[in-house]
Amino acid sequence: MLLWFTPQQDFWLPPWAVSAACVVVGLALIVRRRHPVGLAVFAVSFGTVTGGGAIGFLIMLYSLAAYAMSRRTVVSIAVAGYVLSVVFPAPAATNDGIGVRAIYAVAFVAVPVLLGLYMGARKQLVVSLQERAARLERERHLLAERARGEERTRIAREMHDVVANRISVMVVHAGALRAIAARDPGRAAETATVIGDMGRQALDELRHVIGVLRQGEEILPEENATLEHVRELVGQSGAAGLRVDLAVLGEERPMPPAVGRTVYRLVQEALTNVHKHAGAADTRVGLVLQAEAVEIEVVNAVPTAVPAHALPSGGNGLVGMRERVTALGGGFEAGPLDGGWAVRARLPLPAP
Repeated sequence: MLLWFTPQQDFWLPPWAVSAACVVVGLALIVRRRHPVGLAVFAVSFGTVTGGGAIGFLIMLYSLAAYAMSRRTVVSIAVAGYVLSVVFPAPAATNDGIGVRAIYAVAFVAVPVLLGLYMGARKQLVVSLQERAARLERERHLLAERARGEERTRIAREMHDVVANRISVMVVHAGALRAIAARDPGRAAETATVIGDMGRQALDELRHVIGVLRQGEEILPEENATLEHVRELVGQSGAAGLRVDLAVLGEERPMPPAVGRTVYRLVQEALTNVHKHAGAADTRVGLVLQAEAVEIEVVNAVPTAVPAHALPSGGNGLVGMRERVTALGGGFEAGPLDGGWAVRARLPLPAP
């Protein structure tokens, strides 16, 4: 620790007292970071009385500016130290004019204070940048978790559409095949062909969904669903024994891929629910093609008999349909209607 003590220099106190004062100031520097304001006040007052510890006084001024929280306190103590150094100079500087003492005091006080302010601002900047980086990292982690959750939900929805819907219709076809295998071999062969085609379609869709799960595998292109696919879907349900009619109103034109897939999935899920819960109830599928939106309606009449097959229901079909429609900014409603069940949705179309 460098302390200001020169045997030839004149002080207000004896040399041994000045040396002791320098030691006290030097020891006080140990806690300068914890108590910068109190030690600065102590250094100003103690140094003025004893005339010793000039180097320690410089260090305390630097610590005050670097570690004190209030800039007003820093300026106040620095101005007080400046005024005291000008008004009460050391004995060796009493012969200098007040202008010379003022210039010396500015260099003595301003340099450590300005350096301390710079280092303190730099430290605060580094801390703020570190906090910002940590906050951005937390936000990135939360966004990643949210994206993963949305992706899990999307994949679960796709798996439900592929497995539950396709397999449900295949089970219905298998039941019909068993019923007609003996008396109508030709129709039984056609039904077996339909089951095989639906199984291959289910495998293709499963391959697409599982493909996006494999790390590093390129996402397979998904075919855009059209009205022809909807007609094919309705035909498959009709072949399974469901009395279903399809009515399309409006000019048929290509739909955006997201809207086309949603229309297809809505009709698919609604018909699957009819197979599960209404059996062979009369069903009507209606599509209204407008310039600004597509309206879907699937309504089944009162079930005439309990379904012969016992297809399990996970209770997620309506939730998945609502999520698909809401994601596109549309409206969805489902509920009982005249003893049967109705599913209605409206999907907005982007402006041309």
